[in-house]
Amino acid sequence: MPIDPYVLLLLGTVCLAALLPARGTAADVASGASTAAIAFLFFLYGARLSTREAVDGLRHWRLHVTVLVCTFVIFPVLGMAARGLVPVLLTHPLYQGLLFLTLVPSTIQSSIAFTSIARGNVPAAICAGSFSSLVGIVLTPLLAAALLGNSGGGFSADSIVKIVLQLLVPFVAGQLLRPWIGGFVARHKKILGLVDRGSILLVVYTAFSEGMVRGIWHQVSAVRLAGLLAVEAVLLAVMLLLTWYGAKALGFGRGDRIAIQFAGSKKSLASGLPMASVLFGAHASLAVLPLMLFHQMQLMVCAVIAKRRAHDPEAQEEAVPPAAPAAGSRPAVGTGPRRR
Repeated sequence: MPIDPYVLLLLGTVCLAALLPARGTAADVASGASTAAIAFLFFLYGARLSTREAVDGLRHWRLHVTVLVCTFVIFPVLGMAARGLVPVLLTHPLYQGLLFLTLVPSTIQSSIAFTSIARGNVPAAICAGSFSSLVGIVLTPLLAAALLGNSGGGFSADSIVKIVLQLLVPFVAGQLLRPWIGGFVARHKKILGLVDRGSILLVVYTAFSEGMVRGIWHQVSAVRLAGLLAVEAVLLAVMLLLTWYGAKALGFGRGDRIAIQFAGSKKSLASGLPMASVLFGAHASLAVLPLMLFHQMQLMVCAVIAKRRAHDPEAQEEAVPPAAPAAGSRPAVGTGPRRR
């Protein structure tokens, strides 16, 4: 179960913010750069999403509805149920971060990768992750405003408008400009991938710097972190079981069930971090901590599951080519009886 190198970079960024937090003018510059990075990040998301793929994916609407229900209904219900663990296992700020985690859209890249490894329906995973991210731009802040209220970071109509302007508007702009820049984005996928990951690191540094300056980390102890990890492990296990056996009960085939399991059980760090910085403000560092821990946990667990799914008997049968005709059923060339 390897550790994602990007998670190591995230942890390194947190350590940097702890040792050298941005203060004063530097904090203002970092905040402005973080806001611009967020907008550019979602602009790239819009430029990458193929409109044709999205339209074609609508034909498989039952699968996408199932993933959306898992992401934005079942996950939040489980998050609200965790309220009973306060203050036994979780502090109230950590619970807010856990609840926010359950409101975040699904992933795109890792859902596709794991579905491919497990020999599932990759096109369905692409569309499901893309639809979830697009819906989450609007639905996540609305759910956060409804479920977290003013306790999170001053949620209001202004905060919803702000996140729409910073996330949805750049995404739409990327979609509109895709006919002209889509080829460039496709040709420079790796470079732009480094840019969007760098944007996330900047957001993490800004959020955790502000948390250090305000002394928020004094509220977290090792015991509370252990409790948070235990709760997240149970949450992930429940969602993995529900998505797999629930999809089977709904009559989906093996390939679709794999796509549903990986797209419906995971949460996007790339989408969640920018949203948290907009919605929580000064409290973003504690809000994103559960998401960062859950992100690494889901990668490790799903990597193991994907490899095991690839060795399922059904997967092996699909990989085996059709058997050759039985010997004697048809004479091979040159093997028939000779004429004298």
